[in-house]
Amino acid sequence: VQLQASGGGLVQAGGSLRLSCAASGRTFGRYGMGWFRQAPGKEREFVAAISWSGGSTTYADSVKGRFTITRDNAKNTVYLQMNSLRPEDTAVYYCAARSTTYGSTWATQYDYWGQGTQVTVSS
Repeated sequence: VQLQASGGGLVQAGGSLRLSCAASGRTFGRYGMGWFRQAPGKEREFVAAISWSGGSTTYADSVKGRFTITRDNAKNTVYLQMNSLRPEDTAVYYCAARSTTYGSTWATQYDYWGQGTQVTVSS
């Protein structure tokens, strides 16, 4: 599976962005998917995860109520809608896939990673 993340950019605090992660391969619907982020000087951290069907989602406490993860298996794409953005959301955002039906909060449990897309939130 190859993953291509896009949709990052510069936005003011309180604004919104939608990230997309397009996947290659015919078995996209069998993968649990996740979004992670890494700010300068910090470790990569979990943001959100979604099961193969989209029926189960998990969020980091820091983004709960502001971010929404969804997927469209017909388009081989997973999305991260980010609302009410804060300066502390500034990071490179990565999408990831794991060869099982559910997502995970642990980065080590993912098998494939996209290249990352930069999100910068100005105050």
